[in-house]
Amino acid sequence: MIVCRQDTAVVILSYNGKKWHDLFLPLIIAEAHTGYDVIVADNASTDDTLDHVQKNHPGAQTLHIDVNHGFANGYADALKRIQAKYYILLSADFEVTEGWFPPLHAAMERDRKLAACQPKIRYWRERENFEYAGAGGGFMDKFGYLFCRGRIFFDIEKDLGQYDDDIEVFWASGGCLVIRADLYHKVGGLDTEFYAHMEEVDLCWRLKNAGYKVGYVGSSTVYHVGGSVISYGSTQKLYYNFRNNLIMLIKNEKASKLLWLFPLRLCMDGVAGIRLLLQGNFKHTGTIIKAHFHVYGKLGQWLRARKLNQSLISHPNTNGLYPKSIVAAYFFQKKKTFDKLKWPTVRL
Repeated sequence: MIVCRQDTAVVILSYNGKKWHDLFLPLIIAEAHTGYDVIVADNASTDDTLDHVQKNHPGAQTLHIDVNHGFANGYADALKRIQAKYYILLSADFEVTEGWFPPLHAAMERDRKLAACQPKIRYWRERENFEYAGAGGGFMDKFGYLFCRGRIFFDIEKDLGQYDDDIEVFWASGGCLVIRADLYHKVGGLDTEFYAHMEEVDLCWRLKNAGYKVGYVGSSTVYHVGGSVISYGSTQKLYYNFRNNLIMLIKNEKASKLLWLFPLRLCMDGVAGIRLLLQGNFKHTGTIIKAHFHVYGKLGQWLRARKLNQSLISHPNTNGLYPKSIVAAYFFQKKKTFDKLKWPTVRL
């Protein structure tokens, strides 16, 4: 068990991540004096990453995970062995900035109902742009589709200071997720069955259903390389996105809505698959079919998980749920940026 000297543990899950650690750990460690311990959790790397960190970055503590079962499993294992008030789940391919931590910590300290939050996430390669996975905070529409301030489907905005505020969101990015340790464990942590993708949305939804807030803190900025483990646009990413989105709905959506939403989503996914087929993209269509059959095959498991999740519901917090269709807004009404939605946000 690692008992943190300070109240926050920045936990970096690493798999063969030496190059990222050499690039990004020095500043993470240099900023640790602002109030956190740095822990690199080596997720069964096949190279000498663990030894490399211990020899070259002594400001970071380390722990070893024997078998790599993916992102969610790696954190599930690591966080059982770390004692702190707050966890920050920080992916290895993130670059922090000077002063990134105090605004996040201050937001958590101000409001006990704030269960989790994220900073502003910009793209490491095109540094004026928001980053795809997280951007200016995560939202979900009435049909379960995810989007961000700063990124709706394929359109990514430049950061012009338009999202420098602190607001409630529906989900915070798992790439840089600040979360209360007691609540993380209370609601069951990251679902290890997700393996990767949307596991943080599922976790945030459970927190929201339990009556807590999830936030975005625009006065803190980090940069994300992105696609360093599972590349954007790959069939693997497509599989997890389609599979995990359906699982998430089964586990967390209220019954009266799930009864009509789940069959509708199956149809909408089918339309997406047919569209890809007509474009000659047979591999991606097959991936969607595979994802659906995985969900059907383990439906009993997801329904049992749903029963457990439903027992945690208390005064659900729906802030961050877009009451319309983001698909219709984007593709038919041509609303490509968040401000075009004309949808008010709730300040922290």
